[in-house]
Amino acid sequence: MKAVVYRGAYKVAIEEVPDPAIEEPSDAVVRITTTNICGSDLHMYEGRTAVEEGKVLGHENMGIVEQVGEGVRHVKVGDRVSVPFNIACGTCRNCQQGWTSFCLTMNPTEGVDGAAYGYANMGPYNGGQAEYLRVPVADFNLLELPPGDEFEQDFTMLSDIFPTGWHGAELAGVVPGDSVVVYGAGPVGLMAAHSALIKGARRVFVVDKEADRLSLAAKFGAEPIDFSKGDAVEQLMDANGGPVDRGIEAVGYQAHDHSGQEHPELVLDNLVKSVRSTGGIGVVGVYVPEDPQAATKQAKEGRIGWDYGTFFTKGLSMGTGQAPVKRYNRQLRDLIVAGRATPSLLVSHQLSLSEAVSGYEHFDKRDDGWTKVLLHPAA
Repeated sequence: MKAVVYRGAYKVAIEEVPDPAIEEPSDAVVRITTTNICGSDLHMYEGRTAVEEGKVLGHENMGIVEQVGEGVRHVKVGDRVSVPFNIACGTCRNCQQGWTSFCLTMNPTEGVDGAAYGYANMGPYNGGQAEYLRVPVADFNLLELPPGDEFEQDFTMLSDIFPTGWHGAELAGVVPGDSVVVYGAGPVGLMAAHSALIKGARRVFVVDKEADRLSLAAKFGAEPIDFSKGDAVEQLMDANGGPVDRGIEAVGYQAHDHSGQEHPELVLDNLVKSVRSTGGIGVVGVYVPEDPQAATKQAKEGRIGWDYGTFFTKGLSMGTGQAPVKRYNRQLRDLIVAGRATPSLLVSHQLSLSEAVSGYEHFDKRDDGWTKVLLHPAA
């Protein structure tokens, strides 16, 4: 089959790779109808991770079940399914408590709980930017979707970014009536804003400097703040009449100021300033234990020197970590079907698999209008 393969910093290639096969009785093979390029994929694309050359990329996947192992009881050939990016066993302590993003058994990488498709340090699993994908523990991991092709662009967000945005709002503790700020208007930040509004927030502000992304934030009903036009916190305070109730970090360790200088602590510091005392912060932007290309010596070791002193003094709370997709995806699917959620608003480009190399280049350069790229392997 054809697949997107990592070949080094700023280099991916479309190559022929072996077809996936049933390896365990609980496996399924899914024919991919839509797979997305994620902002997290760009960490690998830019050479900022330890991903090995030859890895098939892609953790935002959906498609049609083509084959099932003899131990699969519920998933059937022909089912239309969403594939959560978490690969979970369903039986360990964390999985049983709903924390499938920290499964204790599926990732053999020492010191890492949680497994995923096509990602650095997340296990030996190939990704779904390909024509087919092997899904372990299919009965537990797959989410059934209505048949046909309706809501394809919406449902493809259920594998990662919509649940991740929702998780950011959950970690921050968003409740009806809250004011919320989201730092970062990439796909996850936009989904966090969308989620906060669905959850009943009275005002949601989104901070970024890219005009196309801020325009999308407004389409989702949020109030954009352009930090290239002035201090983000000052603009927020002026607009809201003081600090907000909740804040969501959707940028991660490669945060930049308006001039393009990298400051990994920048967004965390701004959130501490932006959120009222006893408020909550949810961090779903990616941070890593080590980053050889980081701007500072400490950051290269995963140590971020942010304003913890003020965080403590204000009695703030913070939740972090990858989203346990299964905790949210069924409800989010139903919100889409009911017309209450429209994550497809952020889709900018739909490409064939053969156009993935160009898609990565444009998305990584933040070229105007390239906000979310979908790949269709069968196109």
